[in-house]
Amino acid sequence: MRIIQTPDYNGMSIEVARIIAAQLSLKPDCVLGLATGSTPTLAYQYLSEWGNQWLDFSKATSVNLDEYRGLPKDHEQSYHYFMQKHLFQNVPIRPNRTFLPDGMEPDIERACQDYDDVIRYVGGIDLQLLGLGHNGHIGFNEPDTCFAKGTHCVDLSEQTIQANKRFFQSEDDVPRQAYTMGIKNILSARRILIAVSGKDKAHIVKEAFFGPVTPQVPASILQFHQDATLVADKDALSECEGLLP
Repeated sequence: MRIIQTPDYNGMSIEVARIIAAQLSLKPDCVLGLATGSTPTLAYQYLSEWGNQWLDFSKATSVNLDEYRGLPKDHEQSYHYFMQKHLFQNVPIRPNRTFLPDGMEPDIERACQDYDDVIRYVGGIDLQLLGLGHNGHIGFNEPDTCFAKGTHCVDLSEQTIQANKRFFQSEDDVPRQAYTMGIKNILSARRILIAVSGKDKAHIVKEAFFGPVTPQVPASILQFHQDATLVADKDALSECEGLLP
């Protein structure tokens, strides 16, 4: 795994945006696997600015990691809404080439199969962007006894619910389930880019990327990927001194 240390969140965001921009420049019709949450927000802001200046999104395709189950697309906390607000409405990407799981599909098996079919239909993912949860989750792949393979419906852990409640009016409004790409979907990406910021992530960064590979820390499986890059700021890497190359 390649590790890039930046001084702060802004530096991490610029580096993440730069790597995504390079992917688009080298392969304009690439498939980008995208993530939501607070970590990539500033990187998307940079990409939006560049997309209105020199970066071409017009031939690109995107597939997102996950979506809350039970939230309509226009709900302000749905990941459809997030992506529209922070990136899609700001760049000339084709709406019919942006894909997310259907959170309103009540048939779990159908929703998951449909999204696996989408990933195959677009030819797989060229570059997958990931964040890192405090418990080591990637997408909504929570700590478990095994690694889930394909798209699946997951019951969100209490830790994840607590982490996400700040985005909702109350804890009761946080969805308890989500559709998410599985570990096999993620590992099948040709390149993986992990973005992490903040001292509160320092312990899980060390555990995930310098500890044993275990489904109890889902992100640890990324140690096995042939082309993975971790971009993290100094605080996020603060417990890894002496371990960095």
